[in-house]
Amino acid sequence: MSHPEPAGIDPRGPRFTAGVTAVLLLVTVVLGVGGASVAAWILLTAICLVFAWSAVAGIRRNPFSVVFRTIVRPRLRPPAELEDPRPPTFAQGVGFAVTIAGVVLGALGVAAAVPIAASLAFIAAFLNAVFGYCLGCQLYLVLVRARVIPRT
Repeated sequence: MSHPEPAGIDPRGPRFTAGVTAVLLLVTVVLGVGGASVAAWILLTAICLVFAWSAVAGIRRNPFSVVFRTIVRPRLRPPAELEDPRPPTFAQGVGFAVTIAGVVLGALGVAAAVPIAASLAFIAAFLNAVFGYCLGCQLYLVLVRARVIPRT
């Protein structure tokens, strides 16, 4: 028998995911600036695919979220409160938009696009991981308030 998913997510999950993503993006930046543009492009492509997966399937199905839920969270105290999964899922879509630009431009021969896109995504992931400030989530809230995204 399948159990329904909880209404909210542990807010530490997206921060964990952002931490893993930030490390991978930093490696991408270093590789891209260091001249290993093919390796940087491949890594950015992989990160981009994870963003796409998370944006389409939901933040709960992000592979790093699965690691958090199955390995990390059982070792922590229960969260004080749960949060709406829609803003972090939207943020994954923003991450996808930024990284797909770098992937496409990199494939077209614009080598600088890969470390630039990775740097921009790194800043957002770092802010979320270290300070709990999710730029994509803030954008989601602005768009809801502007009635671009419906309140549901």
